[in-house]
Amino acid sequence: MSNRYLLEIGTEELPSRLIGNALNQLKNNTEQMLKDERVRYEKIETYATPRRLVLLIEGLREKQDTLEETVKGPAKRIAYDQNGEPTKALQGFMRGQNIGLEQIHIKEYNGEQYVYGNVIKEGKETYEILLDNMARMIKSITFPKSMKWGGKNLRFARPIRWLVSILNDKVIPLNLEGIQASNITKGHRFLGSNHIEIKSVDEYFDILKDNYVLVDQKERKEIIKYGSEKLVKEKGGNILEDEDLLDEVTNIVEYPTPIIGRIKEEYLGLPKDVLITPMKEQLRFFPVVDDKNRLLPYFITVRNGNDKHIETVTKGNEKVLDARLEDAKFFYYEDIELPLEDYVEDLKGIVFQEELGTLYDKTIRVRKLAKKIGNYLEVGVETQKNIDRAAYLSKADLVTKMVTEFTELQGKMGMEYAKQSGENEIVSTAIYEQYLPRFAGDKLPTTTAGGVLSIADKLDTIAGSFAIGIQPTASQDPYGIRRQALGIINVILDKKLNLSLGEIIDFALYIYVEENGLAFDYKKTKLKIIEFFSGRIKNMFIDMGIRYDIVDGVINTGIDDIYDLKVRADKLNEYIKEEGLTDVLFTFNRVINLAEKANSTEVKRDMLVEEEEIELYEAFNSIEEKVLNWLNKKEYDKALEQLMILKEPVDNFFDNVMVMVEDEDIRENRLNLLGKISETMLMICDLSKLVK
Repeated sequence: MSNRYLLEIGTEELPSRLIGNALNQLKNNTEQMLKDERVRYEKIETYATPRRLVLLIEGLREKQDTLEETVKGPAKRIAYDQNGEPTKALQGFMRGQNIGLEQIHIKEYNGEQYVYGNVIKEGKETYEILLDNMARMIKSITFPKSMKWGGKNLRFARPIRWLVSILNDKVIPLNLEGIQASNITKGHRFLGSNHIEIKSVDEYFDILKDNYVLVDQKERKEIIKYGSEKLVKEKGGNILEDEDLLDEVTNIVEYPTPIIGRIKEEYLGLPKDVLITPMKEQLRFFPVVDDKNRLLPYFITVRNGNDKHIETVTKGNEKVLDARLEDAKFFYYEDIELPLEDYVEDLKGIVFQEELGTLYDKTIRVRKLAKKIGNYLEVGVETQKNIDRAAYLSKADLVTKMVTEFTELQGKMGMEYAKQSGENEIVSTAIYEQYLPRFAGDKLPTTTAGGVLSIADKLDTIAGSFAIGIQPTASQDPYGIRRQALGIINVILDKKLNLSLGEIIDFALYIYVEENGLAFDYKKTKLKIIEFFSGRIKNMFIDMGIRYDIVDGVINTGIDDIYDLKVRADKLNEYIKEEGLTDVLFTFNRVINLAEKANSTEVKRDMLVEEEEIELYEAFNSIEEKVLNWLNKKEYDKALEQLMILKEPVDNFFDNVMVMVEDEDIRENRLNLLGKISETMLMICDLSKLVK
């Protein structure tokens, strides 16, 4: 018989953003439990609606697998008496393992003979395993914020109101701190029954569908997607795609019915983002666009219910949107009465961070830091002017009425208001691009000014946070410092910027001292920031498919140019895939290890007395210029290829020349030769970090 087990955790409405992670935990924890308990199954599926998390296990075996194992007992010398009879030690071992003498054998371990027992444990019924463990599976689900309710110790994102626990057609009566599992569930809050008896797992999905609950989120998503597309195609439009919004809406309805509404013409003259943001962020509406991505006067919303009285529901949603857009219209026209730069002074009244000053203070710091970075990159005069102007206006939109009301529009309204104020396209775009990327996979700045401003803004936040002791921990990152660092790295790589990380950190920290008079341990703070960035760089490069040891090797060169590190890591990664390094690693690690004892890289030719050391010296001289030439061109694989020519003379040197001789001058000269080779190698990669 193919057994099916169903667990339904009925709750008050769960926040959409928590559902996906909760389902993953429930599935993964259950898989691990069944593995630990030796219960076989065919597959596990999870489902969710706003009011329930559901686990379905298909193809469960009737019992645990029988466990056969060999258990070590007492030493033979104390297990039997002089007559060969079992002693109390052996008898106790057999009782504990529930075995007889026929299951005992002797085996040597660490030079002494021991008693071993062949233990066979019959599997328990799967029913018992589920009864013993499934309440624990529910408790194992964790949330960023949990709550207690009703005097219970149990924590969950929302109160649990009912539990369904059925194996085929039999209730498994879990008890979760007084919440007793049964076969009674609830339908749609308004359209379905509040008392539904589930007689077997096989009827669960159909009986809930009859009560206006589509348990399978994939089914709900398809209904929303294709139902919406059908409605907008009739109007000659397309849904403005947003997978995150689609997932969110899917998780806030149990029985979706897409509805199309109309936007009043008077609002269509507003900037596109002013219309889209209230629709998506506040009302969870889907905007409708034409084939050229221009907004059409329609929107899609999704009703949690059927199509009864759909006209009334549509008009109600239109009225709600009208009210939001009327506010947006008022804020927009109020804001553009003043040029954007007139708002800069108002930033003095808004605190950025208590110890780091106001947003105006941040504006001044970012302006100085952006100028330093621009100078470092040797950008053109016009670009430097655009960077400076964009930096000065970068935070001005934060005090406008529109952004105060719709915070999601920061940067976007800065760009719009800059254009309205007559600023050029580069400056306007850079104001928006300072916030990019906002999340993993987000678009990156397209302009040089935007890229520089993005780096300056994020680095100012990171430097200030570390200077006052605010650093991300394993569980917390309230200022999004990790995201800011990853943003900087992504911008640098995308723009192929050759920047010294150490120098721009110096710039940022110095400006804090200069502008804010901030007191902190400068060297310690800088070191912590560099270590923090190194960790982010390492993880990012590994995620990009670069070998972890190559990443360690290039980072350990002491080079702090992120783009340069990426180039050399890519080159070496490809080189090693093709050529391999098994023999070479052994050879050059010997060079690196002894080179640490060298005090200089100055080699005196007249003090080379052995044939093999002369051969190595001349071989190195013959390739040194070529290596440096390839390094200058950032052709790191070709530079490494040149160094590989030294393998044979290096091997001959170590096979025939004693480095640590008594003659101090000769010893030092030989160490210096190895030091010179090692120093050149480190310009490419620390090969000692590479593994076979």
